[in-house]
Amino acid sequence: MLKRCILAENRKLHASPIWAMFFVLPILSATYGTFNYLQNLEILTDGWYSLWTQHTLFYSMFFFPAMAATYAAYLWRLEHLGHNWNLISPVPPLDLFAAKFAVMTKLALLTHGFVFALFVFCGKVFAHLPGLPPVTLPLFLLRGLLGALAVIAAQLVLAMVIRSFAVPIFLGLMGGLQHGVCFSNSRSISEEYLQNSGCFCGSSAPRGAGLRLLDLFHRSVLLRHWSTTFFIPVLIVPCERL
Repeated sequence: MLKRCILAENRKLHASPIWAMFFVLPILSATYGTFNYLQNLEILTDGWYSLWTQHTLFYSMFFFPAMAATYAAYLWRLEHLGHNWNLISPVPPLDLFAAKFAVMTKLALLTHGFVFALFVFCGKVFAHLPGLPPVTLPLFLLRGLLGALAVIAAQLVLAMVIRSFAVPIFLGLMGGLQHGVCFSNSRSISEEYLQNSGCFCGSSAPRGAGLRLLDLFHRSVLLRHWSTTFFIPVLIVPCERL
């Protein structure tokens, strides 16, 4: 049943309007990041690492949360139309949610890959940086994908229980803004979660600092905690809704 659910969710993406957002928002993020880097060359002197901080700064705080929220709202949109919840009642709720989670993870992976391709393109064409990006930057990218799993789970739960298409997206935008505030203050444990939601997790760290073993272990524990927290509502949502 899970495999059939995944195939059905993938079919929703065929000729979907979300592909326009898939291309436009990362390009906007790369444009802002590259422009900001070129305007501050006297401060940003660490080459590829400096350009990376500018690209992921905008993407993690503003663009990715909105994209994740839109992906989730679109995948649940069909279920919220009419009486479709009753029509899919034979489908196990956990299989339905897991299928959407798998498809959103695939979308996040494709989005991150496109962001990295834009980063390399801007670094060579506009910033004229020598050589290729350091190998640690793709590792930051993979860390960000792990952190994005908690965001994906949270947005899927919100889009599942809220019938409106726009409200979960608005909440995603607010979460991105809160991420910026918490990242600046560096105070509470919610800031740790929101740093994970900010993708890439090493984007504003000094060179090499993003791969410290203790920091990685700490974040992985928090990631598992938040992912579990957002999966629990799937099991306790009233059966008539599923």
